[in-house]
Amino acid sequence: MTPAQIHEQIEQLSEERQRLWRQLSEGLDPAVQAEIRAIDARLQDLWHELRNEKARIRFGERDEIVRRARAEERLERAA
Repeated sequence: MTPAQIHEQIEQLSEERQRLWRQLSEGLDPAVQAEIRAIDARLQDLWHELRNEKARIRFGERDEIVRRARAEERLERAA
């Protein structure tokens, strides 16, 4: 998923969460509370995915980064 797509999902879920909070302010509803918790968990996952995707775009694939770091480490030890 692209960063733009992730942002779009974050915005949609945030709007839904706001609507649910307004609904919850009208009266306590365990189902609404559970839905808010689920949305919060999904938002947390999306923010994590967005950070990872931005890092991948900026620095490359994780395996490639690890490979380069290990190669640099071997060069430093050899020097």
